[in-house]
Parts: sequence; C-alpha cells; structure tokens
Amino acid sequence: MNVTILGSGSRGNAVVLEADGIRVLVDAGFNAKTLAARLAMVSIAPESISALVLTHEHTDHVVGACTAARKWGWKVYATAGTIGATTGLQALGPLVIDTSTTLTLDTMRVRCVCTPHDAAEPIALVVDAPSSGARIGIAYDLGHAPSSIELAMQDLDALIVESNHDDQMLRAGPYPVVVQNRIAGANGHLSNAAAGYFAQRVAHRGLRHVVLAHLSQHNNTPAIARRAVDTALRTSPFRGSLTVAGQDAVTQFCVQRERRVQQLSLF
Repeated sequence: MNVTILGSGSRGNAVVLEADGIRVLVDAGFNAKTLAARLAMVSIAPESISALVLTHEHTDHVVGACTAARKWGWKVYATAGTIGATTGLQALGPLVIDTSTTLTLDTMRVRCVCTPHDAAEPIALVVDAPSSGARIGIAYDLGHAPSSIELAMQDLDALIVESNHDDQMLRAGPYPVVVQNRIAGANGHLSNAAAGYFAQRVAHRGLRHVVLAHLSQHNNTPAIARRAVDTALRTSPFRGSLTVAGQDAVTQFCVQRERRVQQLSLF
C-alpha cells in the first residue's frame, strides 16, 4: 500500500492511500486548487481518486471536500454526524459510515473507530489491503486514546498518529487559557507525550512506520515531537522508521507486510 500525506497540521490535512491501483483520499483539508497542486507534485491525477473518506467536519479536514468531490467525481463517505455538520455535504449524496461494520472500498477495507474530539461524530481509521495484508492506522484529532482505539490499532504495519503539542510550549504560547484548556482536554488533541505513550502501546516488531502528524504551528516543533516519541518508542519492540509529516510538504512511503516463512514439522 502506498501512502502519500499531502500535508498535515492545523492548516490542512489530506492523505492518499493506494492499493492495487485504487486510490482513496482521507480528508480534504485544502481547497481544490491546493489539492490539485499537491497531487501534481507526486503525479497523481485527481480523477484517479475513487473515494473520499472524512474523519470529521473541522475546516482543516473538509474545506475542499465538496468542491473537489463535485469537480472530480469522488464518492464521499462520512459518519452521519460529520455529514450533518459539514455545510453542503448532504447535497453530494454522501454514503454514511457505520462504525459497527467494515467499509469495503474496492481493494481496501476500512474500519472506523469513534474518537474523543470536540466534533459531531469523529473517527479514526484502520485500513488494510487484503491482497498484501498491509495494514495502516490513522489517528489524529483526539484528546486521548481510549482502549477501543488502542485495541483497533493492534498489528499495524504503519501508524499515522497526532503529535499536536508540547505541554510546556502550549502553556507558554500565544493562545488564551480557554483555548489551551480545550487543546489539552480529553476531547482536544494529543500531546507529544500522549502520542509517544500511544505509539508505545501499539508498537510491535512488525510495525515499520510511525509518522507524527497534525503538529501545532505555535505549540510544537518537529524536533521536539520526534524526540518525545522516539524516547517512548525506545522501550518498545519498535525497530522501524519514525518521521514527521509537514504542513507544507508531501510525505510518501510504502507499507509492506513482512512475509514470515512458517516451518512445518512432519511427524
């Protein structure tokens, strides 16, 4: 499975997943012009994307959704709460995500898990490609990681996880106290420390990629986020790559499931 993060942060989020020639976009947090430009950078035609899955209705995840889906003919999938809270989305005839079932999108299966965030009905995703067994988790915009999310994200090959803020930078930063409390609250965003703990809890030797996403522009830096999560992962079986997704840069990697040879005993 090929993964292309078109950008991640408070100014926009979008991720392209590709398996066996089928492409799915997770979130459209950039306007259509910017989406087209970012896709062109990696030679992906917008028309080649078959579906758009939305995690929730906040602007940095849906601002380009309606225009882009209408322009390029994407099918749109979202929870009922997200559909109701996103202006103009209902007119596109979106398909409702049922978090109790697995969504099949051609060559990919998508399991959606409810997340604790101050949105109508936000979700995290676990996507796998049956042909290869590759399995990726996307968990951003969540104030904490409950056991339901931790359980869903076992046995991943790649994890994209929010590492939004450094606690000290947040408290010393420019935001009013009420906003600081919202960000650090149970329905806000994961801190670097919380992201590290979560990654440590789901890490195993077969996890090949951990990507830190949705970093705050004012309350974090890539170096601080990476150092915090790397420290946590050192006490886990994780031996893969740790990277930070940029707001204004495209991040690409390939997810492959390690093939294990089973030895048969004859008696």
